Amino acid sequence: MDLDLGQLRALSAVAAEGSLDAASRSLHVTPSAVSQRLKALERAVGSVLVVRSRPVRLTAAGQTLLRLARQVDLLVADAVTELAGLPTAATLPVAVNADSLATWVLPAIAPLAAEGVVVDIVREDQAHTSRLLRDGSVVAAITDDSDTVPGCSVRRLGSMRYRPMAAVAFAERWFPEGLTPSALGAAPVVVFDRRDALQHTFLRRRTRGRARPPMHYVPASADFVSAVALGMGWGMVPELQAAGLAEPLVDLDPRGAVDVPLHWQQWKLSSPALDRLADAVVAAAESSLSQPRARSSARTRGPERR
Repeated sequence: MDLDLGQLRALSAVAAEGSLDAASRSLHVTPSAVSQRLKALERAVGSVLVVRSRPVRLTAAGQTLLRLARQVDLLVADAVTELAGLPTAATLPVAVNADSLATWVLPAIAPLAAEGVVVDIVREDQAHTSRLLRDGSVVAAITDDSDTVPGCSVRRLGSMRYRPMAAVAFAERWFPEGLTPSALGAAPVVVFDRRDALQHTFLRRRTRGRARPPMHYVPASADFVSAVALGMGWGMVPELQAAGLAEPLVDLDPRGAVDVPLHWQQWKLSSPALDRLADAVVAAAESSLSQPRARSSARTRGPERR
């Protein structure tokens, strides 16, 4: 099977942009040229690769070739920049959960920009980022999945620690006698989104699943913490974010912390840019996240979280 580099790039652009028209603009060619390259690639592999919907959707065969296309793009960028004696200019699509992005990840990868490394961050819950690795959407991901994605390597980063917290006035109003089942059933809760299970997990532990409090949904990491600080409700707040607040929050249950284990998974490629990114993320995680004790039985899965 003879695969053409331009055809693979057309597939990658269509997947990234969502339409042939948008892909043509990113490639600086006509939509007809993109369509012709896709058809030629489909003839070469003998399979339909793209469903021409809005947005376009890749078939299983298309996802397999997308992984190849992204890998080739990365290797070509590394080779070209090395030959030219320039800093690495590869674009690395990476999946990161919102809380990590809002706390420790950006300071870790920002210095790489000076070296020419370009990142395309896809924000996704860590319970779902491994799917993006499997379908070729990203070359690396921060995930709670310790099971290695085929074609990838995995490294343990540590754990994001969450604590049940609330504003002082909120705690005094709703929990004057502590976290009783009746108080937990009435006190409003701030939840990131409908896939955020941390608050529900805490409630089940404390009330055996009987509590049904009102819930506010605030689907942005910094705004979630702001909503808790403003007294809209209590929530499971990352320790890293709670430490930086001007007005301290009340820890409602010092023994109720929940640790969500995080891992770094990346494609098995010999890429200087990807290796530098991985080293920066792992180093930052070692200094920012809770690390497992030696010989401890660390959980491989945690509650779904932003």
